[in-house]
Amino acid sequence: MLMLVSMTGHNSTLYILHTIATLLLLQLTAKAQQDVVVTAANDTLLKPKLAMSTRIAGSSLDDRIMIHFADNRNPRQTDFNYFISKTNLYGNALVPASLLIGGTISNNREMRQNALYVASSSALSYVAVLIIKRLVKRPRPFRGNFRIFPVYIAGEYSFPSGHAASSFSTATALSMAYPKWYVIAPAALWAGSVSYSRMYLGLHYPSDVATGALLGAGTSVYLNTVRKRVQ
Repeated sequence: MLMLVSMTGHNSTLYILHTIATLLLLQLTAKAQQDVVVTAANDTLLKPKLAMSTRIAGSSLDDRIMIHFADNRNPRQTDFNYFISKTNLYGNALVPASLLIGGTISNNREMRQNALYVASSSALSYVAVLIIKRLVKRPRPFRGNFRIFPVYIAGEYSFPSGHAASSFSTATALSMAYPKWYVIAPAALWAGSVSYSRMYLGLHYPSDVATGALLGAGTSVYLNTVRKRVQ
């Protein structure tokens, strides 16, 4: 009460309106948690576009970009980006597996070594992401800004993007193992699309994605340097 008395009439009105809005958003959030769908892939899809956070909208570039995505989605683009995001797991597994199978069938030692290199790069980036996430503990965008609506609810921490790290790690390693334009171009396009999808779906800030991409590419470059020294 003392705080309200000391405020001017204008500020007091804004304070009361803000308090009421916050309480309303808390109620909406509680209702939203009861209106979800769990898919076969164990993702929790949101049915309504309701708030996942009651924090005030930020003015950073990260926030503005994420709000733009949330406000301009359409079903066709959402389905496409959801699909692209899911290809990350298959791409990271199929690329080294294909190289290993091909190298075994053709008795190509270099191809088998490249399979190990690609797989090791992805594994190293994955471990690095886990460690950094536990240290930084940055919340997901939809938990930090009530205007950012996710397509589905992902894990707890946001920084850096694991999808961006692993996709760029695989793409970079494959490109360094086979430095041909017809390998580099599709690999880069795939990794970029996966990374973009994470922002579009409302799950990662641009800074999460950029850091993940640099981390993934960096691990591949580092391991390539190490393997050249060993060879």
